[in-house]
Amino acid sequence: MNVLHTVHWLLAALLALVAILSVSGEEPLRRRVLNYRPTQIFAVVSAILLAPANAWATVREVPDVGHRLIVVASIVGLVGTFAMYNMYKIRATSAAKPRRILAIGAHPDDLELAVGGTLARLADSGHEVHTMIMTAGAVGGDPDVRAQEAINGSKFLGVARCDVYNFTDTDLHSDMNEMIDAIEKKINRYNPDIIFTHSSHDQHQDHSAVHLATLRAGRRHRAILCFESPSATSDFTPKVFVNIDDYVGVKSSAVAIHENQSGKPYMTEERVSGIAHFRGDQAKMARAEGFEAVRFDVFGGALS
Repeated sequence: MNVLHTVHWLLAALLALVAILSVSGEEPLRRRVLNYRPTQIFAVVSAILLAPANAWATVREVPDVGHRLIVVASIVGLVGTFAMYNMYKIRATSAAKPRRILAIGAHPDDLELAVGGTLARLADSGHEVHTMIMTAGAVGGDPDVRAQEAINGSKFLGVARCDVYNFTDTDLHSDMNEMIDAIEKKINRYNPDIIFTHSSHDQHQDHSAVHLATLRAGRRHRAILCFESPSATSDFTPKVFVNIDDYVGVKSSAVAIHENQSGKPYMTEERVSGIAHFRGDQAKMARAEGFEAVRFDVFGGALS
């Protein structure tokens, strides 16, 4: 085997390997790339076209110009794939003073839908994020599956720890004291700088119960922000916004992890992106998540 044949086999192997990684590693690609699909498609198409061409060139008589064209095209395919990855890669910043965040939701998919972009951005910036899910969603689906999806969704976003509780789904008001106690313990343990929870302007009874429990447990806390759930009412009026332009794809992918709820109309990528555009217009940003502030002492430590 001459050197040229060795080069062809090496290029064929590299092209195939990159294509396989782009498919089998779809989850990390979704998490780290703004728009993973063009990169994935380019890698796979390059491999389909050029890997066989390189293999063919090792067993057939090919003019020198043919060898050169195949080699150049293969190098362009490989370099192009990495260039696209680098172009679409999310550029995470590093916080000067990392903070600790606690996000509290009623059901397994609530946090991904309402604050998923913000949590992912905070995690990427070096902040320590913790989540609490108060029910396993037994009324709306398989509780074992949904609890695991909540853990997987938080892990995908970069959350340090996700705790799923088994309070009474659709009747959390009956567990108010127990929820307050659980949230108080988390606040005492982690001493979060910012707490995210449901808004009072929400027509779902479990969401309003978690809102009240959080306010009571965090009655001395200086920074509590309320997020927007699909069941929020028209009275939801955000005044604090977080730019999630780089993270809408990450948020949509985190929502998609909740396959048990995939039939719900608010679980679609179009709905997630639409709300982000709407809140972004309000905030004079491209795409954003909006929050109501119960309290937000910027100079007292939340963002200083």
